[in-house]
Amino acid sequence: MDPNEAKAKAEAFCSEFEKLRTEIGKVIVGQTEIVEGVLICLFVGGHALLEGVPGLGKTLLIRTLADAVTLKFNRIQFTPDLMPADIVGTNIVMEDESGKRHFEFQSGPIFAQVILADEINRATPKTQSAMLEAMQERQVTVGGTRYKLAEPFFGLATQNPIEQEGTYPLPEAQLDRFLFKLLMDYPSSEELRTVLDRTTENVEIKVDSVLDGPAILARQQLVRDVVVAPHVKDYAVRLIKATHPGDPTAPDVTHRYLRWGASPRAAQALVLAGKVHALLDGRFNVSFDDIKSGVLPAMRHRVILNFEGEAEGKTTDDVLNIILTLVSTTAEAAGKKV
Repeated sequence: MDPNEAKAKAEAFCSEFEKLRTEIGKVIVGQTEIVEGVLICLFVGGHALLEGVPGLGKTLLIRTLADAVTLKFNRIQFTPDLMPADIVGTNIVMEDESGKRHFEFQSGPIFAQVILADEINRATPKTQSAMLEAMQERQVTVGGTRYKLAEPFFGLATQNPIEQEGTYPLPEAQLDRFLFKLLMDYPSSEELRTVLDRTTENVEIKVDSVLDGPAILARQQLVRDVVVAPHVKDYAVRLIKATHPGDPTAPDVTHRYLRWGASPRAAQALVLAGKVHALLDGRFNVSFDDIKSGVLPAMRHRVILNFEGEAEGKTTDDVLNIILTLVSTTAEAAGKKV
């Protein structure tokens, strides 16, 4: 691609990204990193898991994003009695004018383009698994028949980290399908005052639609066109390998605190997120810093602490931050223990 053309496309992408961020900012106060993470997932065609205590605006953020894009939106409230058929749909018996009966597929709420799986960990594992095929294959299978979902398909799930009664932790296979896990924190004093101004007074906020489905698909294709040099790709690989306790190149902190390391999907997430960060910086090539920026959201839910890590009160973020400081960006470091 011609350098001038690449620069123009990067600038256009950045402009549209900022427009979306601005529209969401009309409703959501602060949470800059969370909003950026959600938009990165949208533009690479991945899914996002939002975790935070009640009242931080997780659901509101997703509903606002749905208003800012011209895509069909459905919310699914996950509860213990929710069944897989309540999500994907089911075959029902219909009768035609002649009295003959036949099965007809009645689609469920998963047949939308922006899906909010609210409090996803409140449903049973059987029901949670109904999302797996949709998230990975963009299709559902009912009665032996496959039904394609409309593109783009963007899944967002929320969960509460403090309320454990009546919840079912997401299995690792499902967590791995989320491109990012984003942790929402409390707002600052200034942000909280702004929230009060917007929600306790007569303030009318209108969110404008910025992008439609075909435009989002075009931007997703643009992201994949961004160049990643071999040595930068190798750095992403070494970061993943550094989380594997059985790997001889992994650092001591990995062997000490981790039971399982990140999967190949984590490497894909690092590279794709890096491409978006490059475009946002006006570049059409990925740097080491672009890769680093995605390490925590892309990997915190893909590594598992061992008993010692949990006993010492470590978090996956703690371990990943140490690994980041130990894995060198130089090509000479490949194959060497860090």
